[in-house]
Amino acid sequence: MTATIASITLDSIIQEKNLTVYFQPIVANASGEIFAYEALIRGPINSYFHSPIHLFNEASKQGRLVELELLCRALSIQQFQRLKLAGKLFLNASPDTLFQPDFRAGQTLKMLEKAGLSADRVVIELTEHSPLENYQMVREALQHYKEMGFEIAMDDLGSGYSGLRMWNELRPDYVKIDRHFMDGIGSDKVKQQFVISIKNIAAELGCKVVAEGVETAEEFRFIEKIALPFCQGFYIAKPSPLPLRKVSQALFSLPLKKPITQTLDTQSPIIAELLHHIPAISELTTVEYCATLFNENPDWESIPVIELSASGKQKPVGLIRRNCLTQLLFSKFGRELSGKKSIHSLVDKNVLMLESELPIELVTDAINAQSEAQKALEFIITEEGYYAGIGSIMALIKVISNMQISNARHANPLTLLPGNVPINKKLEQFINQQSPFVVAYIDLDNFKPYNDYYGYEKGDQIITGLADILRDVINDNQDFIGHIGGDDFIVITENRDWEKQCRKILSEFSEWVRHRYLPEDQMMGGISAADRFGKKQFYPMLSLSIGCVPLPPPACKSYHDVSILASHAKSMAKKRKGNSLYIADQQSVGVALISQKPVSYYAPKADGQYKQSMAIGYSLSA
Repeated sequence: MTATIASITLDSIIQEKNLTVYFQPIVANASGEIFAYEALIRGPINSYFHSPIHLFNEASKQGRLVELELLCRALSIQQFQRLKLAGKLFLNASPDTLFQPDFRAGQTLKMLEKAGLSADRVVIELTEHSPLENYQMVREALQHYKEMGFEIAMDDLGSGYSGLRMWNELRPDYVKIDRHFMDGIGSDKVKQQFVISIKNIAAELGCKVVAEGVETAEEFRFIEKIALPFCQGFYIAKPSPLPLRKVSQALFSLPLKKPITQTLDTQSPIIAELLHHIPAISELTTVEYCATLFNENPDWESIPVIELSASGKQKPVGLIRRNCLTQLLFSKFGRELSGKKSIHSLVDKNVLMLESELPIELVTDAINAQSEAQKALEFIITEEGYYAGIGSIMALIKVISNMQISNARHANPLTLLPGNVPINKKLEQFINQQSPFVVAYIDLDNFKPYNDYYGYEKGDQIITGLADILRDVINDNQDFIGHIGGDDFIVITENRDWEKQCRKILSEFSEWVRHRYLPEDQMMGGISAADRFGKKQFYPMLSLSIGCVPLPPPACKSYHDVSILASHAKSMAKKRKGNSLYIADQQSVGVALISQKPVSYYAPKADGQYKQSMAIGYSLSA
């Protein structure tokens, strides 16, 4: 009788989709930000099947495991998108379903397409409740998932059947350490060694580790100390239908920082990546106590000195340096005379202080001036003006050098402007920032005839002259000028006056380029030269075509999308004679569909000014 009731109950749950999706955040320990959410399923409240264990066990008994699992997956994807949660989505999947006769490949991908979620944001998490014997079949199924763009996680390593062989056979992208090894890990040396070993193995396999079931501050402190990349558990947040979206920084004992960014990444490195936290001291600290701190920490060359604000925040004052203290204490009667005094008079207050979010590429001049004047080894890093940590001048110089080498390697040899590789990196950076920006594609008109007529040297002067005009007009440090190649340039900007800047480029170039012609050619307004077929043609003076594309997020997913839009805008600008500025209507900039939309452009008037006109052009629309 019980089985019949259970069967009816399970059937009604599936038919009515009477399930609730809970989400639990997975946190990136280095940044303190939510990296992903694991979707968890609960049955009807106050019922036997509220427990997922009972629910899935019954489904397995009745041969409806695949049906239930696919329903849970569909509901999880729909709710994840409905809540507009950031990061990745971890979806639980049992390898048992792969062996069921009603299992069909490609179902998950169809669900994602319907919900508008890309596969690269989804991680298939294998939950194993029985011995896995057919590794070959599971491996092939997981490979199929990976080829579609999914990542794979292995759940509960070290518990039940989730062992090292399964890890070795399946080679997942993530591995979750079972809660058993987190329980009391702060004082259990055996568990500590196990987790450290797992971390080391994962590093060799290129696998990321998630500490699962972290419930106490003591447990978190240990995984934070050994730098495990991710954690999940009640200490951060319990599963909830309306999950946490931001983690309190108070949970983290170490200062939060972003992972080190290599110079070839799409995101420019920032000062926070060099942050090293050293506990700060007050100016009232005694010389003797400060000397003790240096003796106990032989790798410290400086100690930050702070004063407390009215709100209790640490406002940086300067640095107390080891060599300064050493000279004092080693002098005759130095310790006896000065040991009990405060360090107030010894603090170096002429210290470089940089905000943590500041891009490293913007601080080169400040570093050079500071290091030359002070021969300093460290600088202070602040967050909104308050002490966050210190950074090494040498480490900063190394990052800057690597950036300069990378930029030089990919720079255009004629103009020394960034070439295609840094252009693509910068575009990806702007896209990832999820803030509006504008791309201007700039192309010279009639350059080849000019180059053939006046020679390569004069042609090079036109290219470098245009580059100088761009540098003169586009002079905000946040803006970017790139040289695509030949006579093609690109500007990427967040400046609100970008239209005015483009008009100024056209105006300055128009005036400047006239003087690059002989007087008789100036009188004619151009040159007579042979075309590619050897026929004599008249070519007007060099002019610029600028195609602009305002890009509100998330109009483009990659620099490939941007290049298509910018190339189209440039081609539309080149259809106009003389200097012209073509601006794609913001409403028409989208993802994939082509439609006829009105776009504005600036065409020259007789007085040399520019008038805004409307045209019908092909542009991408949402």
